[in-house]
Amino acid sequence: MTDLQPMKPKNFWERPEGITGGIFLASILLGGGYLLYKILPTLITLAENTLYLAGILAALAGVIYMVLDPKMRNLIWYVYKSIMRWITGIFVQIDPIGILKSYIEDLKDNLGKMNTQISNLKGQMYKLGEMIRQNQKDIQNNLGLASKAKETGRDAIMVLKARKAGRLQESNMKLEDLYKRMEVLYRVLTKMYENSEIMLEDISDQVVVKEQEYKAIKASHSAIRSAMNILAGNSDKKYMYDMALEAMAEDVGQKVGEMERFMDMSKNFMDSIDLQNGVFEEEGMAMLDKWEKEGVSFLLGGEKNKIIAKANNPAETLDLNAPMAAPTKSERGGNQYDSFFEQ
Repeated sequence: MTDLQPMKPKNFWERPEGITGGIFLASILLGGGYLLYKILPTLITLAENTLYLAGILAALAGVIYMVLDPKMRNLIWYVYKSIMRWITGIFVQIDPIGILKSYIEDLKDNLGKMNTQISNLKGQMYKLGEMIRQNQKDIQNNLGLASKAKETGRDAIMVLKARKAGRLQESNMKLEDLYKRMEVLYRVLTKMYENSEIMLEDISDQVVVKEQEYKAIKASHSAIRSAMNILAGNSDKKYMYDMALEAMAEDVGQKVGEMERFMDMSKNFMDSIDLQNGVFEEEGMAMLDKWEKEGVSFLLGGEKNKIIAKANNPAETLDLNAPMAAPTKSERGGNQYDSFFEQ
């Protein structure tokens, strides 16, 4: 299992409610500017009256105080974000618990599909391995016949058998390269399957626990208490819990997305192979090569390079009959998402 580090939470503008907030803020600025333009003559007239001027200056002082005082700015910003989050929630699913529950269903579905892909890939690798071994036997047989033909002076047969052995050798080189690519695919899929099983277990456990904690926090939460905490310079507990859940949902979302993309790529790769005729499309090979050269995997972490190195190391023999290993929770050090809620 890879070592996972807590993700940096998205800021307000990067989340769905940030889009809503941006639209509202732009509307407020445009509307405020237009309103100021329309009432400016009236304000000038009012400023000529001492009493009205005092009121305008008092209002301006209040605005300046809110702009300059950090606690008041934080309070206004918190209220604004809360309103935008509430409005966005009417149209978009932004509840992190609900999002995580959706990911659980996606993971279960993807694990079933991935298991089928692994089984199909294993079957293709058995066939390819048998083709390579049979070709090797035919190569030796043709070389033997060419040698005998040479000894008996039958040059035409010698050339025929030698050329056939050469073509088989060339074919085997391509098939062996294909087998190595398929081995990378198999090793990656099995490791993704193992890590995804662990992730599914960890998410399911977290959702059960965190849903109850979240309900308790929401029950004890009040806008007034949050405002007092912010004015006192303290962080709001519900807001911090929201951020931790969202960071967890974002991490899971990236891993599920990578899992689905790799499954699509592996399916396209396998669809491009025609073992019956011993041919395969270069595009499928190029896709896998590109993935190997890309950055660190969300789902595999530092294990990605180790997996590729093993597949390309002749000393590392792949056992297709070996069961997929899934370490217990104690062996892997507990739940991988506990650190997201450490404050």
